[in-house]
Amino acid sequence: MSFFNSRGVFLQLMQPSHSEPNTQVSMQLARKEENWDEQSESVVESLVDSMMVTAISKDGGNTFSIGRLGQDVDGDGVIGDEDKTKLAALAKAYANIVNP
Repeated sequence: MSFFNSRGVFLQLMQPSHSEPNTQVSMQLARKEENWDEQSESVVESLVDSMMVTAISKDGGNTFSIGRLGQDVDGDGVIGDEDKTKLAALAKAYANIVNP
């Protein structure tokens, strides 16, 4: 997240291993908020409206599925398949990046 944009997505790719046969992408969507801390007399940054989502692929990263969502992601007021489709596309794109 930058000074000009307070929204961000943090991604983590977990490749298949002996203990986990699936490819997983962990996603944290959040907004950064700055507040003044009286005690330290400085600006403190914190993440708010944070949500965690895990996308799972059973075919090596070609397709991803998203479990239950608790928040609207695309801002249309509905928590549903369109939200899951967008998050699955983000997971697929990230899994295909060789050198992030």
